[in-house]
Amino acid sequence: MIKYQLICKNCDFSFDSWFASSKEFEKLKDKNFLNCHNCNSQKIEKSLMAPKLINRSNLKDFEIKDDKFNKVKKTIKEYQKFIKNNFKYVGNNFAYEARSIHYNSKKNGNGIYGTATKKEIKELKEEGVKAELIPWIEDKSN
Repeated sequence: MIKYQLICKNCDFSFDSWFASSKEFEKLKDKNFLNCHNCNSQKIEKSLMAPKLINRSNLKDFEIKDDKFNKVKKTIKEYQKFIKNNFKYVGNNFAYEARSIHYNSKKNGNGIYGTATKKEIKELKEEGVKAELIPWIEDKSN
């Protein structure tokens, strides 16, 4: 894994992101899969970064960050459990099902969850359909 600091050439927003390798970054950039979190532009470039070396003096900083990461991960998993227990899973048909509920007043309006692209979510919001992207952590404990 490699962490890059990225910068949007459109709005100068700077953010960090992890990639499997430098080749993976280039592959995603070439396919226009990288976008700015601020303005959604695809004009993303790597900025200069200095390597961060771990030694005894800064090891505690990494342990603190790891604790924060674990707390966030635990909270996300709790949300996921709530969603799984209270909403209907619709898989890749999320956009279709969300529109069906929104436009058909006779259809049961219970909550749903599933998979949708950023483009589909954007289109749903433009149509007035309430939908949000949420982080999802796959359980790989098997």
